[in-house]
Amino acid sequence: MGKFINPFTDFGFHRIFGQEVHKELLIDFLNQLLEGERHISDITFQNPILQPETIEDRGVIFDIHCKDDNGGWFVVEMQNGAQPYFYDRGIYYLSRAISNQGEKGKDWKFNLCPVYGIFLLNYKMGMNSKFRTDVILADRDTGRMFSDKIRQVYLELPWFTKEADDCETDFERWLYLLKHMDTLDRMPFKAQKAVFDKLLEVADVANLSKDERVLYDEALKRYRDYKNTIDYAEERGVEKGRKEGRKEGRQEGVYSVVKAMKEKGFPLLTIAEVTGLSETEIETL
Repeated sequence: MGKFINPFTDFGFHRIFGQEVHKELLIDFLNQLLEGERHISDITFQNPILQPETIEDRGVIFDIHCKDDNGGWFVVEMQNGAQPYFYDRGIYYLSRAISNQGEKGKDWKFNLCPVYGIFLLNYKMGMNSKFRTDVILADRDTGRMFSDKIRQVYLELPWFTKEADDCETDFERWLYLLKHMDTLDRMPFKAQKAVFDKLLEVADVANLSKDERVLYDEALKRYRDYKNTIDYAEERGVEKGRKEGRKEGRQEGVYSVVKAMKEKGFPLLTIAEVTGLSETEIETL
């Protein structure tokens, strides 16, 4: 086990970004992410940690809801694997944050506060995707912003490949730490900014209590089990494709893998990521 916790586990993500006592970490991360667009001085967490309905899902997706001192609402989410209707799901949660601002009575003027969805993805959405995708409501012809009340940022972390010495901004340093934290022997950048020194304290496995260590070990097992399942599916897809390719052609081999993954209940997006087929092709098989 590494010296620092894995932020891609539900326990690690919430310990770093979801605790009132350590909220300066989330504040700094959001300020670096939205530099020049929005500055946050304080946040208030809006919900307790909500566990997914099944044990298996706890290794896949988890989120934090908070509100800043200027009324902005934030949904900050970590996702380890592709999910069906992912973009629709994000819009749904942001829309709920908007509708929850409604006030009863005829005098309310629909003076909405902006809602931000920050999605950290521990996988690539596709071969033609990119590290950062910023989504706004804009006019289709002119590109001008239509409204600033709903905002989405998707960060596909595998596309970020800078090494520690190559990081030029605090945002890049944050990304490097999130990607490599559980493999580090020491916390870099701590001398450059106090928040990274705080991160060292919060993320050090040695600082966990006995009960916290048990929870972290369980979360780490769920994460590893999920990643091993995905890795196995990818390896099986390649090997199956090779074997079937020699006999019936690569296409038939891929189709047999799709069938096996569908029978085991894998999400369509995960099957598409492994096989390279479109969701429409997968649904018709």
